Amino acid sequence: MRLLIVTGLSGAGKSQAVDTLEDLGYFCVDNLPPRLTLTFIQLLASADEPRERVAVVMDARAGGTFLDVFWALNALRAEKIVYELLFLDAADETLERRYKETRRQHPLCGQNPALSLPEAVKAERELLAPLREQADLYVDTSSLSPADFRGRVTELFAESSQDVMRIHVNSFGFKHGAPRDSDLLFDVRCLHNPFYIPELKDHTGLEDVIAAYVFSFPEAAALFDKILDMLLFLLPLYRREGKSILTVSFGCTGGKHRSVLFARRLAEELKRRNFPVHVKHRDL
Repeated sequence: MRLLIVTGLSGAGKSQAVDTLEDLGYFCVDNLPPRLTLTFIQLLASADEPRERVAVVMDARAGGTFLDVFWALNALRAEKIVYELLFLDAADETLERRYKETRRQHPLCGQNPALSLPEAVKAERELLAPLREQADLYVDTSSLSPADFRGRVTELFAESSQDVMRIHVNSFGFKHGAPRDSDLLFDVRCLHNPFYIPELKDHTGLEDVIAAYVFSFPEAAALFDKILDMLLFLLPLYRREGKSILTVSFGCTGGKHRSVLFARRLAEELKRRNFPVHVKHRDL
């Protein structure tokens, strides 16, 4: 089990880090009472379906029990449970601005209403200083956009290319309506339709006989090559922005021949290049 302890200043990005880690396949628990950490990890390890990657967030929201985090870390080490400690930080003025923009209350202000926001940020920084010194990984989010921060977390914790972005390739028929969740949608109704060839009508784009007919026309092969070239250019850009799922859809009239063929061929080409691909033929 890869165990990650996430902590840091309130407003530094722990919630966004958890969202990204979940997309990377981590089982995430936010605001776990520190004294429960060892028991929680032991239960996961003995479960029928043990988790391979786990992230636990512990921070000042725990109130007076937060200092138990040092007991928890010592207990993990005593049991020889390996963990990494990620500390998220940001400049005081950045944290104060984020709280003012979101109009949320700082956790320490909730515990002590007499504290001003700057005083709460300062007090939390002092409280977390010992954890900052123990951190295995440190990220300052002051100047990072949400996309940059997501990319940074992905860079640190993605264990393979499959963790970074999954590609969903769909086929559909326009007469049944276009899917609303497509990131990229290609209309292949411009190609010759096998539906009007009596001996091909009852076949589908999953069969070689349809591929042989459609690709017997040079414009079909040219269109496919251009789409593939464009996607191979775009995929690294989407990855860089931290996108976790990219949905590519092909549509023809009925969703049986041309769109199915193009979706199948694209999936084959991407899998050959080691991209993680899921294929769905909605109207087949």
